[in-house]
Amino acid sequence: MDIQARRRFSRRFRDELMPGRALVTGCAGFIGSHLCERLLDTGYEVVGVDCFTDYYERETKESNLTAFLHEPDFEFRPVDLSEGELEGLLDGVSTVFHLAGQPGVRLSFGKSFETYLRHNLLATQRLLEEAVRSPVDSFVYASSSSVYGDAPAFPCDELAERRPVSPYGMTKLATEELAAVYHRDFEVPTVGLRYFTVFGPRQRPDMAFARFLRLALAGKPLPIYGNGCQIRDFTYVSDIVDGTIAAAQRGTPGSVYNLGGGNPVLLRDAVSLIGELVGRPLELERRPGMLGDAVRTGCDGRRAQRELGFEAKTPLGVGLAAQLESLLNPQNVLARGLAVAGNVA
Repeated sequence: MDIQARRRFSRRFRDELMPGRALVTGCAGFIGSHLCERLLDTGYEVVGVDCFTDYYERETKESNLTAFLHEPDFEFRPVDLSEGELEGLLDGVSTVFHLAGQPGVRLSFGKSFETYLRHNLLATQRLLEEAVRSPVDSFVYASSSSVYGDAPAFPCDELAERRPVSPYGMTKLATEELAAVYHRDFEVPTVGLRYFTVFGPRQRPDMAFARFLRLALAGKPLPIYGNGCQIRDFTYVSDIVDGTIAAAQRGTPGSVYNLGGGNPVLLRDAVSLIGELVGRPLELERRPGMLGDAVRTGCDGRRAQRELGFEAKTPLGVGLAAQLESLLNPQNVLARGLAVAGNVA
């Protein structure tokens, strides 16, 4: 069977072919580690790839792997996708979940931009090339709501103008265009996901809720950039995992979907909720607004609901309670790592 015939066959029957063998890049990261756990729990064999960039402590990433590193159906490969050997990486793989990349809006300006080009664009291009040589049934990749920037539409659907306000957002936009090229020219079955402000247990230590919760527990002031009226569409990590797997099973190749909580809130209201959870008023430290931060993000998720059957289920307060519980009593979070948010509200 030639490549094109195999692609047509695999697209027709990919629901029946799952679960199978999946590749998860960025497997030691926040979302990637949760995704690995879910895939293993649902019967997948998982090949996990990570190169432990120095964006945050390697020790934190290694701890993300502990719940499943020695599972018999998990294989870990320490590969830098931007320069490492990729030949054979997709052997036997039916589904690619490409979550690896350089995160962070504020640090993407200046000299560090080269790092974003390397880990967000070059790494993706090399993995797409490997998918041309070794065809897969689905190639799901992580984009970001940052591609919208301060788009005039609110909330944004997938056809809204993309006008990023940071180099990071620009690299995510370019990643989408790169994936589209490989879909058009080689029929790589790419499906892009624009994640909206993901939170929950094991959130990256630089992200707002992770910092706010640690500081609140320590009785220290919370740094608030700008007036606190920024609007964000916070999305709980288990919901994001649901949508990511649904994209592999039901997403239309060549498409991009919004995945978001669907209930945008003011940052200051989210901070007040944290105060309620820790049981005391929080001291705020006002700071100037930061370059690269969008004023508001809001997800119009109707396409994902219609085509993927995706709808976020976890309210902000319930998800924050789960994230707080994971900080206070990590041993009480499910052994497989994904907190059942409804049980910790």
